[in-house]
Parts: sequence; structure tokens; C-alpha cells
Amino acid sequence: MKKTKLKHYIGVIALCTVLLTSACSNGGNNTAASGNAAAVETASTDQQTDTAAVVTTELSMDELAEFDDEDYNTDWSEDSSTKIVFNGTSASVTGAGAAAGEGGSVSITEAGTYVLSGTLNDGQLTVNVPDGTVHLVLNGVELHDNDSAPLYIVEAGKVVMTLQEGTENKLSDGTNYVYADATAEEPNAALYSKADLTINGTGKLTVEGNFNNGINSRDDLKLVSGTISVKAVDDGVLGKDRVAALEGATLTVEAGGDGVKATNAEEEGKGIIAIGGGTFDITSGNDALQAETSMLVNGGTFSLITGVGSVNGETHVEERGGWGGGKQAAPDTASTASSTDAAATEEESTSAKALKAGTDIQVGGGTFEIDSADDAVHSNGNLTIAGGELMLTTGDDGIHADTAVTIAGGKINITKSYEGIEGSVITLAGGETTVTASDDGVNVGGGNDGSSVNGRAGQNTITDGTHMLTITGGTYYVNATGDGLDSNGSIAMSGGTVTVSGPTNAGNGSLDYDGTFEMTGGYLIAAGSSGMVQSTSDTSTQQSVLMTFPQTLEAGTIVRLEDSEGNAIATVAPAKTFQSIMISSPDLKQGSTYTIYSGGSSSGTETNGLYEDGEYTGGTKVVSFEITSAVTWVNESGVTTAQSGMGMGGGRGGMGGGERPMRGQGGQPPADGTVPEAAPQGTTDTGTQVQ
Repeated sequence: MKKTKLKHYIGVIALCTVLLTSACSNGGNNTAASGNAAAVETASTDQQTDTAAVVTTELSMDELAEFDDEDYNTDWSEDSSTKIVFNGTSASVTGAGAAAGEGGSVSITEAGTYVLSGTLNDGQLTVNVPDGTVHLVLNGVELHDNDSAPLYIVEAGKVVMTLQEGTENKLSDGTNYVYADATAEEPNAALYSKADLTINGTGKLTVEGNFNNGINSRDDLKLVSGTISVKAVDDGVLGKDRVAALEGATLTVEAGGDGVKATNAEEEGKGIIAIGGGTFDITSGNDALQAETSMLVNGGTFSLITGVGSVNGETHVEERGGWGGGKQAAPDTASTASSTDAAATEEESTSAKALKAGTDIQVGGGTFEIDSADDAVHSNGNLTIAGGELMLTTGDDGIHADTAVTIAGGKINITKSYEGIEGSVITLAGGETTVTASDDGVNVGGGNDGSSVNGRAGQNTITDGTHMLTITGGTYYVNATGDGLDSNGSIAMSGGTVTVSGPTNAGNGSLDYDGTFEMTGGYLIAAGSSGMVQSTSDTSTQQSVLMTFPQTLEAGTIVRLEDSEGNAIATVAPAKTFQSIMISSPDLKQGSTYTIYSGGSSSGTETNGLYEDGEYTGGTKVVSFEITSAVTWVNESGVTTAQSGMGMGGGRGGMGGGERPMRGQGGQPPADGTVPEAAPQGTTDTGTQVQ
């Protein structure tokens, strides 16, 4: 009997990795499309010298996971195969290379193809072949062992396991083991391999790890195809050196510990997860997909739930450790140190992230639905998203990297998070991203927040050094309770469209930065409270207008900025109550007069509070003014000298993180530390900003 060989599939994608390096500056042109907050896709700007360089690194499935012809081979025949039939407490072997033993256990000692069928009540199939490839064809077999792994691969050059078309196969163990190797505590999974293991075919395999893990390969684990279901009290699927999957694989995991992980952190080029496609449905107490070094996802469909989901997310109080308001899952192996009387002790802690890697995560495609108690996507190094669709609901950060985050494409919707996007350096270069955050929407540089100090395994930290938010393209909508865009360093924007709604409290700002905000292109609208309000820097080459209203306006109230001919620069209806709004557009020109209206309605198409086209009616004129500098501060009486806020908050929302000076024009502190007065009532509607 033969099975048609599967088509080879190797996905290749070039992705960008941002590396924190020494100071540099970039120059280039910016092309801005006219219209009402239209997206801008150009990507370069003259930035201040204290920033970070962008370096591209090309990665591919070919480099991370090598698939050869044997991995795709599903062919077998009656004449050239050894047939093993299990019959409860006995087994029969027809052919060479295998022998039946007591209770129906079978040992394979030669390379070749073995076709397995029948049921083994309590026994073990072992493979011990120092050299060569062993091809196991699961042709309707069920193996159970009460006190060890029912399938134990002791040694082999490689084992290829084919799930025969139309068959259902099962491996299960008991709740207590008698180890074959007590020193190493091996085996520890229902399917345990000390050799490279490949699974292919179109049949089904169910694995129940009642003692510890489900599938554990101490070398490479490759999933070419087949429908695999794993249930384990601890980890579901492990490949020490790497776990690689292609588009034909369907994997369902229910695990008390991690769902899928690669654990080798000692050897270079190992500890990798590389996914070119497939379907993954993972429910785990700890991390869903965890790579000790790098993770590349080039395609596939993912449904990931960790730590019972976002409802079990961390209570974000700085003095309180640990995450989870509800029942916590089994602890991960990582731990954090505490000291008592100068003696260090190790305390178990949990990590319940959806995608997690020790050095790099790169996502080039795929569809993700994630509900995680911990970070949805987390890298201890760099993180790049260049494609795919991600729906993220999390009890902690939506996207986090200790070093650099790059979003260069794809469609991302963070529906619930503590911090939306967090990293030491963040580059927003493309795609469509929506962020809803109970604290900061985009945070550069981290700080002493609840998510960083709780002693979780893989806790959030931020690399020391230059902190920079760079926006060169893409469309971003941020709905934040804390700061909207928050940088413990500087911000540079040369393209793209960014809309910020929130915060509503005076202790945060829709923009919050420590250095400068150089605005050279793109569209930026930021609406929120007025107590901590900052504008772009007055050294920007693109003009900005910051309007402060005499009272708070209701959520959904339209604000419209028009030029002297009645053309819309921006028509926006913030999703939250607001008292200030900043608008920066390449359509704003020095020496021109503009008018701000509030209220009314628009017949245009609305997306995240922005209106395109359509007729605007019923609004009330608030103020007219002339732009004569890079940043124009306006209230209902006209141009003011500036507006200030109380700069408490460091890089974090609220009042934590250390005191900062009061804000002045362009985000700089006033010389005397006092809040400037607005232009008096009765003055003209135009004026000049005091420099």
C-alpha cells in the first residue's frame, strides 16, 4: 500500500530586525498625499543624532529548519516493510529488525520501515538503532504503558513517523513512571525520542501525557503534516533543538505547562521554533509557543489561550508581585530570586505568554487569535512583525520586546492590554495597528510599572541605552487610559497616520516624551486631557496645532480644522472625553489662516474617529488663527504663548516614575516653571507664538 508523497513546502521571508546601536542620522524625502488624514507610506526623516540604526536581517525557513526527502516520505509497501500487530497483551512481528517481548512489548533494532496496528494494553515499543532511519507507519494503532512511555526512541539516526491516511492512532501513559534512566529522569513523555523525529501523513494521532509531557524530542521535532492532538499534565510538545512545522500540520494542545517549546539555550543555532504554516489550537497554563532563542512564524492559523486567558491577568499594583486574580496554572521551570538574611532563595513563578522567545521573534504571516493572561507577544531581545493578522487580548502587554520592536506590516488589533506596545526602541513602519490599553498605548523605555517588577518568569525588562520611537509609515489608532505615545527618550515621525484618543485624567498625556518630538511628515492627531499636554517640538519642519478647550468635551464630539477656503485638514471625533487636541498635517502651512469648529456632524466615512470626505454641517466656530511657527498653541481666544502641564510621570502613566519639569511649548519646560497665560479675551483671532 502506498501514499502519495506530499508536496515540499519551504516558506521564505525577509524580515527586518531593529538592533540598538550607536548614534546615527538618516535623511530622505517624504511624500505626503493631500486629503483628510490620509495614510503616508514613505519612510525616512532627518532625526536627531541620539537614535538607533535599522539593520535588516534575512531569515528563512530554509535556514532555521532543514527538511529533506526523508521528512516527506510516506511511501511503504507490504513486501519491504516489517509488520507489527499488537493484540492486547501480546504482539506478532512479521519481517526483520524487530522482536516481540513480554506483555506485548516490541523492540526495533534495525533501520527500515515498520507498520504498526492493533492495541497494546500495557507495554512499550522501543527503537534502538544507532545509525540509519527508522520509518514508523501508524496504521491504526493504540499503545498504552502504565509506568513509562508507550513509544520510546532510545537511539536512531532519524525517525520518520507516518500517520496513515484514514487511520486514528493513540499513545497514552499512566500517572506514575519507573524511569529507564533515573539519573536523567527519562523518558518523561508518552512519545519520547532521543533522536530527530518527523511526523507526516494525513491520518490522526492522539497523545495523552498523564504523567508529565505529551511529545518530547531531545533533538529536532518536525511536523510536516497530519492531525495531532496532545493533552499533557505539563508541557504538550517539546523539541529541544527545534520545533518546525509546515502547512500540512494540524496541532491541538491542551497543556498544564507550556504548549509548544524548544529548550536548547546552550548551543548556537538551536532552541528554535520555525513555523511555515499549519493550524494550531493551543490552551496552556503557561506559554503557548516558547522558543529559548529565536521564533519565526511565516504563516498558519493560531488560536492560543494561556493562563486561563486575559481575565486571569495581573493586578497591576507596583508593590504586589505575581499575576492572576484567579486560579493559577502549574508553575514554569523559571524562577526569580529573593533574599532573606542575605541568603538567596529560588521561588517558582509562572509565565503565561502566547508567543515568547529568548532572543528574536519575527512574524511574517499567519492569522492569530490570542487570549493570554501574560504578554501576547514577548521577546527578550528583538521583535519584528512584517505581516499577518493578529487579534490580541491580554492581561498584560500586547507586544513587548526588551530591546527593539519593529512593526513593518500586517494587521494588528490589540483589543485589551495593560501596555499596548512596549520596547526600548520602537519603529512603526507599516501595516494597520489598533491598540486599546489600560495604561500606555505605546511605551518606549519601560520603567517601574506593575508589569516589570512582579517577579514573573520572563518578566518584562527594558534594555538600557537610547530610547526612541520612530514612525515612518502605516496607520495606527491608540485608545489609552495612560499616556498615548510615551517615550523615555525622543520621538521622530516622518510618515504614516497616527490617531490617539485619551487619556481622560490630568496625570497623563496623549503625548509624553523626555527628549524631542521631531515631526517631518505624516498625519498625527492626539486628543486627551490638558493637564500633561505636550505638542511636537518647535524645531519640527512640519507644522502642528494644539487646541485647548475651556471645558471638557464629550466623547464623540467632532472637531474640524479647516483652511481659509473651507477645505478640511482634519475631521475627528475622539472616542473619549477630551479637553485638548493636537493636529499635525503636511497640509498645514506657515502664513496661512485656519479655523477650528466643534460639534456638528459629518456624512463622511468614519474609521477610528477619523472622517474622510463627506459633508460637514452644524458645527460651531471656536477660533480662527494664523500659523507662523512649527507649533501653534491655540485656545478659544486665539494663539497663546504656550500651554503647560504638570510633568509628573517619568516614562510611565500616572504619577509614578519620578518628577519631571512642567511642560512648555513644544514639550519644553517654561523658563520660570509657571503655566503661561492664554491670550486675553477681546484680542484678535490671530497671533504669534512666543519663541
